Amino acid sequence: NEGAKRVAVVTDEPEKYRGGAEFAPGVTVHPREDLDLIQREMREIKGVSIIVYDQTCAAEKRRRRKRGTFPDPAKRMFINDRVCEGCGDCGKKSNCVSIVPVDTAFGRKRLIDQSSCNKDYSCNNGFCPSFVTVLGGGPRQGQGVGGEDADFVNLPEPAIRDLEVGENYGILIGGVGGTGVVTIGALLGMAAHVDERGVSIVDQLGFAQKGGAVMTHIRIARDGESINSARLNAGSTDLLLGCDMLVMSGEDSLNTLAPGDTQAVINTNKAFTGDFLLNPDLQYPVDTVEARLLDGLGNSHATFLDASDLATKLLGDSIGSNLFLVGYAWQLGLIPLTQEAIYKAIELNGVKIEWNKEAFTWGRRAAHDLDAVRAIAEKNKREKRTVPHELDAMIEFYAQELTLYQDVAYGDRYRALVKQVKNAEHGVDPDSELLARTVAQYFYKLMAYKDEYEVARLYSDPAFKTKLDEQFEGEFKLQFNLSPPLIAPKDKVTGLPRKITLGSWMWPGFKLLAKFKFLRGTAFDLFGRTEERRTERRLISDYEASMLEMIEDLSADNLSLTTDIASLPEHIRGYGHVKETHIADVAVRRASLIQARKNPIKAYAA
Repeated sequence: NEGAKRVAVVTDEPEKYRGGAEFAPGVTVHPREDLDLIQREMREIKGVSIIVYDQTCAAEKRRRRKRGTFPDPAKRMFINDRVCEGCGDCGKKSNCVSIVPVDTAFGRKRLIDQSSCNKDYSCNNGFCPSFVTVLGGGPRQGQGVGGEDADFVNLPEPAIRDLEVGENYGILIGGVGGTGVVTIGALLGMAAHVDERGVSIVDQLGFAQKGGAVMTHIRIARDGESINSARLNAGSTDLLLGCDMLVMSGEDSLNTLAPGDTQAVINTNKAFTGDFLLNPDLQYPVDTVEARLLDGLGNSHATFLDASDLATKLLGDSIGSNLFLVGYAWQLGLIPLTQEAIYKAIELNGVKIEWNKEAFTWGRRAAHDLDAVRAIAEKNKREKRTVPHELDAMIEFYAQELTLYQDVAYGDRYRALVKQVKNAEHGVDPDSELLARTVAQYFYKLMAYKDEYEVARLYSDPAFKTKLDEQFEGEFKLQFNLSPPLIAPKDKVTGLPRKITLGSWMWPGFKLLAKFKFLRGTAFDLFGRTEERRTERRLISDYEASMLEMIEDLSADNLSLTTDIASLPEHIRGYGHVKETHIADVAVRRASLIQARKNPIKAYAA
């Protein structure tokens, strides 16, 4: 006894301690969901208290699962992007960068990168009905694996560079932690040994889980005596292999380049960092990143391609993008090692041998004929829905959606306001459409609030099943994670509603409930009596009245501020208490903008 007043074990596997753990008297075991509760209890204890948190690192779980040394539950999470509100609560709850943004015709939403998902499932703690549990089956494998070889029968062999005595060939590989960057470096190092070349490898490691920068410095020479420095220094990089272009655009990478001589193969996939979890509106700085890389390279000796997207479609897993890039660079003659040596290194690694060879081969094929590879990858691709650019077509697109949402009269109500705004704006500036476009987008968003009828309609829409089938194959069942207002349990710490899991039987239930959308807003709408639903209807009326009032005195001087006010619904996101918080924040911003519009001189002076 060391004098601790209380000791508690918190774990994601409480069942493993049942009946067999030999703890001291008084030690308690709790599921990780109770961590906050345990912390609150212990802060009231005077003296020493101890929490032992027992959970295998999520990234380590993923590594072990690939090697078959850790249980791999046939359970995955899937986000129905039409139900998602893009609020980011799932990211805040899980702190997981496998939740990535996706821009759709209905705004910025979220999806789960199944390739990097650690099966932690804490994203489901976000207060949102868009999370679906997929039991059984597995991620759909790429359509190119083992096939389409006939299109590349005459794949030419590249010339392998013959290194001179004393010559060093520098390869800098960069990416984010947990995505296999270090493994690629180790494979090339082993291949160099197989080819009886001299080699040195230095790994600069970031965080174990995705988010931290990782760079591997490789020097290859004819013999070991020719290598006099392990780390690549200024001007010593011959090949820049960018598994992540944001990492590669950093000073540590750019300082090693030899402008005019360094060759580069860069993955353009937008791998968002942990900052996105804190700022769901964060935009990926594509133009800045590419400009920095091209400026550092000093020439056009750079190939930019979305290797992650191609690897996912061809191989079923974006992790294959790294060996895809290696194959691409090798086919261009940029890696002074033989294919036989690289294959031998893959075999010695002992993980998904044929699959990794296939990833390398697809990279070779892409370097030989990128258009042909893209055509194979895009075969049978579902056409992505987009909003028409032309304003009248855009208005009609959203009006038709609202007709499906409710009825014809509802769509007509939408058309009437947007067209009045459009006419008023043209009266001020015949060439301006920004205000009308803004109202078209955000009046739709307010009118299409996701109540129980709409969530049911979006789940019963055939498009949802199509998206599931695009990501998963095999026999699988679904569970829906919802928080029905009348039966949802309350969190014992916060008092906020929690979600419950409902089985596949909810699917026909959704279809039935969606048919009752005609009750929405009527005296017979049981769901419409809650404070949340009354607030959503009030937001629609307030927005409509506000826009009609502001176009009465619309002028060139207040057009910009009016547009800013019209765009405020962009920040109203989420469900329940999450949405309530956003509504309160927007109300403060709106009051400030309204005041500025009424008193522009005072606002300017301030």
